[in-house]
Amino acid sequence: MTGVLLFSVFIVLLLAGVPIGVALGIGGAIAIAVANTEAQLWGLFAVPQNFYASIAKYPLLALPMFVLVGAIFDRSGVAQRMMTFAIAVVGRGSGMLPVVAISVAMVLGGISGSGPANAAAVGGVMIAAMVKAGYPAPFSASVIGAAAATDILIPPSIAFIVYSVMVPGASVPALFAAGMIPGVLAGLALIVPAVWLSRKHGFGGGESALPRPPFWHSLKEAVWGLAAPVLILGLAGIFAYSVNTLGIADPIAAFIAGSGLGSFGAIVLVSGVLVIVGMFLDGVSIFLIFLPLLAPVAKAFSWDPVWFGVILTMLIAVGQFKPPMAVNLMVACRVAHVPMESTLPWIGWLVASFLAVTFLVIVFPELALWLPRSLGY
Repeated sequence: MTGVLLFSVFIVLLLAGVPIGVALGIGGAIAIAVANTEAQLWGLFAVPQNFYASIAKYPLLALPMFVLVGAIFDRSGVAQRMMTFAIAVVGRGSGMLPVVAISVAMVLGGISGSGPANAAAVGGVMIAAMVKAGYPAPFSASVIGAAAATDILIPPSIAFIVYSVMVPGASVPALFAAGMIPGVLAGLALIVPAVWLSRKHGFGGGESALPRPPFWHSLKEAVWGLAAPVLILGLAGIFAYSVNTLGIADPIAAFIAGSGLGSFGAIVLVSGVLVIVGMFLDGVSIFLIFLPLLAPVAKAFSWDPVWFGVILTMLIAVGQFKPPMAVNLMVACRVAHVPMESTLPWIGWLVASFLAVTFLVIVFPELALWLPRSLGY
């Protein structure tokens, strides 16, 4: 009954337009109050205590620094210099500018840690260049929106830090290392449909006539941007506390564990739910709402918390460029001055490629766990 009240209050407040953080805090506090009798109202002191404990986390200090560094690199023209260097490496021709856009987004993913910030930085440089070379603006926005989603997989990652704070068994270094290979594979997977669609429809016909930048000069200009990933390497707390303390998540975990789905069936079920949820909520909100519920499920099936964190983050990354929410795609479309619905003919191919890599990481956990294990994490 308390669990029903908790989620009912949260959903009602959410539908009323209350910010997610406030709705989480109020829902959790009301659930704690109802669960305690008058003689036990001292339990309400857990609300301010847990609020403070949830935000007094040392790793969270990294988040504003990632955003700051991303903004500095955007404003200082590093993205432009990195684009020039990428063109010098891959050359000119139909389908090459999408390769450049995805490559630059992956490298900037090792700087900012934020998908929308990446979409704004890369889109501000690449969309105009792609349109000038003959790529339709909706297609260009689709590529940028999808490429920016690799940002929360390739370290540093804001999503991984939030996950590590909420799941103590997963360290930040282990998560950063675990996200590297899936993030690179996801970026490479996006290149395949981007190049195929470009050549199938004859996009970028004007590219070949443009000069190829000199390699060594471009490398010299971009060196600091390329080195950055190496150089950089509670309200919601009340909600999580109430879910865990009142035992609300336990019946859910027991239901899934006893459903007969097995470990693989359960992870597929969780993935399917998050794919749908990701269409309507941003990544951090998904972590804050669902992690308290999913952590006991992961424990019931003995899932590695680092591997599970990578899977959740990949599913959240897909949501960043999958309509209707699609925060990355929204930013890219704003830069390209096109409506989001105009990207629908192209975005499906990119979503399918990203989900294919996610499925590979589900089936072969070592794609995520090999690197952190090799590094001793």
